[in-house]
Parts: sequence; structure tokens; C-alpha cells
Amino acid sequence: MTQPKTIRREKLAFDNAEALQGLCGSNNARLKLIERTAGAQVNLRGNEITIEGDDAAVETAKSAVEQLYNLALAGKPLSSEDVVRAVQLLKGEGTGQTILSVFGDTILTPRTGRPIAPKGAQQKKYVDSVRENDIMFAVGPAGTGKTYLAVALAVRALLDKQVRRIILTRPAVEAGERLGFLPGTLEEKVDPYLRPLYDALHDMIEPDKLERYMTDGTIEIAPLAFMRGRAQPLTSKVMTLGGWREIGTLEVGDQVMGSDGWPTTVTGVFPQGTKEVFRVAMTDGSSTLCCAEHLWTVATPSDKRRDKPGRTLETRELRANLRSAHQHRYELPMLRAPAMFGPRSVPLEPYALGLLLGDGCITGSTAPTFATGDVALAAALETGLGARLEVRHKDGPDYAIRNRAYRPGMPHPLSETLRELGLFGTRSSTKFVPELFLMNCVEVRLAVLQGLLDTDGGPVTQADRTCRIQYTTTSSQLRDDVVFLVQSLGGVAYWRTRPAEGRAPGLAKGLPVEHRHDAYVLDIRLPDYVRPFRLARKAKIYAELGGGRPQRYIDSIEPEGMAETVCIEVEAADHLYVTDDFILTHNTLSGSFIILDEAQNTTPEQMKMFLTRMGFDSKAVVTGDVTQTDLPRGQRSGLRDALELVEGIRGIGMVAFTDQDVVRHPLVAALIRAYDKRDRTRSDARNPAADAAPGAPTTDGNAVES
Repeated sequence: MTQPKTIRREKLAFDNAEALQGLCGSNNARLKLIERTAGAQVNLRGNEITIEGDDAAVETAKSAVEQLYNLALAGKPLSSEDVVRAVQLLKGEGTGQTILSVFGDTILTPRTGRPIAPKGAQQKKYVDSVRENDIMFAVGPAGTGKTYLAVALAVRALLDKQVRRIILTRPAVEAGERLGFLPGTLEEKVDPYLRPLYDALHDMIEPDKLERYMTDGTIEIAPLAFMRGRAQPLTSKVMTLGGWREIGTLEVGDQVMGSDGWPTTVTGVFPQGTKEVFRVAMTDGSSTLCCAEHLWTVATPSDKRRDKPGRTLETRELRANLRSAHQHRYELPMLRAPAMFGPRSVPLEPYALGLLLGDGCITGSTAPTFATGDVALAAALETGLGARLEVRHKDGPDYAIRNRAYRPGMPHPLSETLRELGLFGTRSSTKFVPELFLMNCVEVRLAVLQGLLDTDGGPVTQADRTCRIQYTTTSSQLRDDVVFLVQSLGGVAYWRTRPAEGRAPGLAKGLPVEHRHDAYVLDIRLPDYVRPFRLARKAKIYAELGGGRPQRYIDSIEPEGMAETVCIEVEAADHLYVTDDFILTHNTLSGSFIILDEAQNTTPEQMKMFLTRMGFDSKAVVTGDVTQTDLPRGQRSGLRDALELVEGIRGIGMVAFTDQDVVRHPLVAALIRAYDKRDRTRSDARNPAADAAPGAPTTDGNAVES
């Protein structure tokens, strides 16, 4: 004989009529929802609510009524759907959450006036995990709020100035349909894929403010393939171990120069199509081309005053604000160490070559000669040329370079070496540094530069300022070669032209000598680890006054038309690589809140590109449903691949939703369950031992723990 159930009755009194009305709703509709969901009778009379039923039902209904009343008392509005989910939250086992802690956790109050907050224990866990982790994976069926909550958290972070930009992206994959050719602009082609993200933003931000954010790049919405698009034209130069190469010729596995001077591997090459490009010019005359979205690591005067590491901004952001009170605003990083080219054998001692390019006569009309007022330089040249040659003083500053073992008809050894290097017969206006010496190890490049500076350069002192280096030549090619040497060592070189026309003539032995060629004057700054002079009198001045610090600022950004572009990804931790004129640039996403939606439709390569592109002070949220992949048959999902790889990595979180967490129409959850049941039946029939997908619901409906 079954025992009759014990009926329990609880009576609760409330003294705030407004909050009580918010709890009960019109015609006590919300009390009826509590009654139906909790399984206990709930009645209102005056300011008292009576609850009757078995112990479990009464306890759930009582707790719901009390907590929902406190929520109404705090001014938190709740819909009828929220009331049902609140009671379901209390009925759940082991959640450890209260209604106030979940539904009272307001993320954002959008223009509609209705606060955005978690709608269940799993959504609350998701929100907390996003706040705690730099990378967050949220997997589960549609309708669980994965994307909407992520966008709300991103907008909140932007408004609180925790990030500088929001980037929303989805892979553009056809959902089982062949769409064929789509007419219109890029935006018109991809908008259908990104519509859910637009809709979420329109719910949360005023239209005029949203338009401004979209225009200035604060909020960027793009297909995943175009998120790579921090691009340069195919003809832009990138430094490799073998010298400059056009970026359009690079392939995965190639080695390019990183910010530390050492080679780093190209891990991705992504064509970006035709884009508008801009010439970014620096204060030292260097420049490169890139698209409006290309990223730059820069430091402002404010950053330096506050000892901040700098910031990463897009070209279009820099262009809008290049100066502050007439002062250049954005300083670029320099090479942290000299570029490390491999050593190559040379036929002439590098320092001796620099001396000859400075004060040597190698025109070929006579045997090579040397002219200097510094005896030490003549001695150094003789040492560098080796035992076969001597540097003998003739008259005044003139020295002859003679073959110690000369016999009639014997070619001059130095002339032969210069002929081999292509220098024999060059004059002051046509001299150059052979490529063999330019693309060589640090020791060779520095020795050539020291020879040039000891002859035609020197320290320049100014009151209350550090010492700079000045160098002069009449050869435009030698000017460019010296700039290359300086930049490859981590320095900067500014140059100007001193026209020959109109200049007062010089004097030679008391006679006027007209200037036949323009002169190029270079002002050089080198890092403190580079010793620019060997000549004692110059080295002493430089050592006493110091060389300062090489600095390179962005001077102008001007449009250069349209060009076919490409983006590369490099293995270096800071993602920096060396482009034209030894300018450091990169393609990570720093200071950003990045959301990758529908991630089940990424390939493993796309997912790797996305995750490794994230920079400092950034947060990434990846959402998707591994059971709803639209990739071609046989193509592994990048989301599934990533879930297996990131498990256990600190700073990466994961939350799995099930049909129980769907917050849309109740029929959506029922349909998801029906489809899942059908799919499991088919899967079991094909492979009874099949494992559940990582992060997906198991057959008993329980979510995999993060």
C-alpha cells in the first residue's frame, strides 16, 4: 500500500508592492509560470503568496519567489521566458548559482533598454570564462546565445576601454548550396554570411555611433579569409637570407628577417586580391606600401612617458592622427640587433675596401693611389691590403700603393681585385659597395662602414645634444649603399642633397676647383652596440658625447592607387618581419576583442592562422557547433582540431552547451533534440563504437566539462 504524499504549505509576505507586481506580472501570469515549472501550487492574496506541494516542489517554488522578488526589488526586469529559466536553474543539480548571480549579471544595457545578462547557469559559466581567459571556445547548438553574448562582452570591453577595437569574423562557406557568381561589391557579396553579427551590433549600439565605429575601423566585420588582410602589394620587398625578395614570390617555408635580425619561417601566404594601397613614409626618407588595414606597432610620446610598450594600430588609424602639436606622433620599432646574413668569403679586407671607397683613386688611369691627412689610415690600409702591397708616402696627402714583388708587365694585384669586384675605373661619383660586402655578416658590413666613416665621415657635436655622425659622398649609389649598411645594423640615415650648381669652388694647392657633381650629406644615428669609428681622434669624440638613439617616426601616409596584394604570416613570437628599407611591420591583432563565429566551418589551417594572429592585450572568443559542419566531405573541421590541441593550456577556456541551454522558442530545443536523436541512431547503426565529438553533447545529454 503506497504512502500518501506529504503536503507542505509555505506562506510568504512581501512589503514592496511595486516589486511584488514585477514578480507576479499581469494577471499573476509569472506566478502561474512558477507554479507550472516548479510543480507546486502558488497563490497570491493581498501581499502574501502561499505555496503548496511536496517538499522538493515547495522548496524550489519558495526559493524562486524569494529570489525573483529580490531581483525585482533591485530593478532588474525579467521576461516570462526568464522566469521559466530561473526556476529551471534552481531545479538543476550542482550549479551552485543563484538567480541574482546569473540574471543579475548585467553585461550591457543596449539602446532597447533591456539589459543583456546570462539566461542560465551554463551561460553564466560562459560569461565568467570569457572574462577570465584570453581565448575562449564555446561549442553547442544554435540558439544557446554563444555569439550574442560574445558580441555583448566585446562591446562592453570597448566601452570600458579594455580594448581598442572589435573584430567579428566568420568563415564564408556555402551551407550545402552552390551560390555561383555573386554580383556587387565585396560588402554586398559577404554581408549575408555576416548578417547575424550585424544584427547583434544593431541591438547594442546606437545607429550613428555604430556607423562611426564601422567607418573608422573601431569595429571591423569581415569574412575569415579577409581578416588576414593586413596586406602589402605583391611588389613590396621583404628581407631574406639571400637579400630583398618581392613578397609576392614568397612561399610557406621560406625564411625572412625578423625583428631580432635572425631569420623566421613564413608559415602562411594568403592572397588578398586588389586593394587600395597607401605609401607610409618615415622621417628618415624610408617608405613602404600597404593596405588600409595593415598593422603597425608604434609608440607615442604618451606611451613612452608612461613606460608603456606601445600599441598596434591600422594604417587608416595612423593616418587620421599623425601629429600631436606639430610633433610626430608615432615612433616605429627598430631592429633589436643587426641583420644576420651568412658570412661570405671576400677578396679584399672590408675595412681596406671602405678606406679605398672613401679616399682611394681607382679610376684606372694610373695604379691605385690613396690620399689622406691621417697617417694612421695609410698604415691601416697597408695592413689591410696584405704583405704583397705597400702604401708609400709620396707628397703631402698623397700615397702610392705599390706591388712589393713588381716586375715589368705584371698586373697590379689591387687593380685585379678591384676589376673582379667591378670597381676598377670608378670615380668619386660612381663608386659603390659591391653586393658581396653588403649581403655579408655583421663584421664585414661594419668594417666597410667604419672605413667609409673614417675617411669621409665624422662625429658632429652640438651644444646640449648627443653626437651624430655625418657622411658625405658625390655618388648616389654609394649613398644608398651606406644607408643600407646603417639600416642593416639597426640605425637610421637621413640624407639631403647639396647641389653643385651655385656652390663656391673649393681649393686645391691654392687653385679654385669647381664642383662638378651634387653632394649627398647623410646624418646617421647608430645603436649603442655599434662602434662607428676606428680612427682614434673620431672615436674619442664619439665615445665622450655618445651617439644617442636611432629613431624612426611615421611622417606621412598617402594613397597610391590600387594593387594586387598578399599577406604573410611568420613564425616569430612578435610576428614582426623586415620590409622595404628595413622597416618593421607585422600582422597580429593587438588590443582587440576578436570573435570567430561558426568556427566549425574553418579548416585546421584557417584556425591556426586565426589563433596565432592574436596579439598582446587581446581576447578571442571562438563559437561553433561541431555537429553542423558545412565543409566539403572529408575536410576536417578546424574547430574540432583546435579543441583537441588546446586542452589543458592555461588561459584557454571551453564551455559546451546542450539543447537544455537553448534560449529561443521552446520548439527550437525540441527540434534540436529530435535531430540529435535521429543523427545518433544513424551514427550508431554505421559505427556502434563511435566516439562523441570533443566538446559536443554526449549521448546522455550531459555536456563535456571544460
